Amino acid sequence: MYAFLFLLMFFGLLAAGMPIFLVLGACAAALYVVSDQPLIGVAQVIIDHLNSSTLMSLPLFVMAAAFMRQGGVAKALVDVSAAWLGGIRGSLGLVTVVACTMFAAISGSSVATALAMGTILLPAMLEKGYPRGFALGVVGASGTIGIVIPPSLALILYGIVTEQSVPRLFLAGILPGLLQASAFFIWVWYYARRNNFPREPTMPMAERLRVTVRALPALAVPIVVLVGIYGGIVTVTEAAAIAATVALLVSLIFYRGFPVSQTVSVIADALRSAGTIMLIVATALAFGHWMTESGVPAKLVTWTLGHHFATWEFLLAMNVLLLVLGCFLEVIAALLLVMPILAPALIPLGVDPVHFSIIFTHNMEIALIHPPVGLNLYVLSTISEAPVGEVIRGILPFLILLLIVLGIITYVPALTMWLPNLVYGG
Repeated sequence: MYAFLFLLMFFGLLAAGMPIFLVLGACAAALYVVSDQPLIGVAQVIIDHLNSSTLMSLPLFVMAAAFMRQGGVAKALVDVSAAWLGGIRGSLGLVTVVACTMFAAISGSSVATALAMGTILLPAMLEKGYPRGFALGVVGASGTIGIVIPPSLALILYGIVTEQSVPRLFLAGILPGLLQASAFFIWVWYYARRNNFPREPTMPMAERLRVTVRALPALAVPIVVLVGIYGGIVTVTEAAAIAATVALLVSLIFYRGFPVSQTVSVIADALRSAGTIMLIVATALAFGHWMTESGVPAKLVTWTLGHHFATWEFLLAMNVLLLVLGCFLEVIAALLLVMPILAPALIPLGVDPVHFSIIFTHNMEIALIHPPVGLNLYVLSTISEAPVGEVIRGILPFLILLLIVLGIITYVPALTMWLPNLVYGG
């Protein structure tokens, strides 16, 4: 009964266009009322979870991404990629994959990556005669790398919800992210050769080195974050604060993407985005508290173990479930809705929560580029003024590649677990 009520309200309110934090809050309130669960303690649970030093890193990483997106960093990364990939057929497509991967390691956001790179590279590819569908597809798909390459905002929230080490999750995302980027790179190279796409001119070595030196400040942010965290110098939150500071200084001093007078405006935009995320987190915590008190996660574990599902069967079922949910929910909402239920079932079924974090985030990558709620589809449609249907057609080959990579990540856990186990032990 409760499940039916929740699903009816949830999808009804979503269809009515209500913001996701209000949908989650209204559904949680209705469940508390009809189940006679006391509301005493709910506010305290929310405050306790929000009063988290790790969660504080999220708005700081959002701020760093905003500085980098508007501060000229994206162009510097595009320039250095083009400097070293010139002379190869389909150079601009390959530049898109490489530049998106580097920007993802700075921003932690797929939508920010697609927006920043799409603004620069889409017009450039169209001007060179690339088919618009292909250009939209490579930018939209490459933008999804931002959700798994550290510092990933989704992995930070996953770590908080499931009580896993965020640095460990960051390490787990590196090789799967590089595998995805490699698959896209190979496909773009093959497709460009088959269709005789243009080449960018080869730069002299002196020019390449000059462009590379100019791009070094942009790469300071991921270096500061990773060296600080894994060198044991700073916590994740302190690394986020340093990243935001370095991103601001790099944008103002080296690239001058916006004047000093606009700094407050950029910060305000970033805080607005972070505030939206925190509202979703707060209402999802209320729902998660109801779920815990109702005993649903414990019943799910008992039912799953009672049916003796093999680990591979459970993972297959979870992939199907997450791909379906991705049709209707954006990443953060799906994570906060699903993980409080699934987390207790992982270890009893022999699934490492760190491994599952990458399975989950990769599913959400796919959700970002498949209809009807793929945010990257609408971002690209907006900046290119192309119909969403054309964006979907262009992104289809990359969607197939993402599904293949998902299968590898799911059933080859060593790919995900090797780096975390190497650094922190198995």
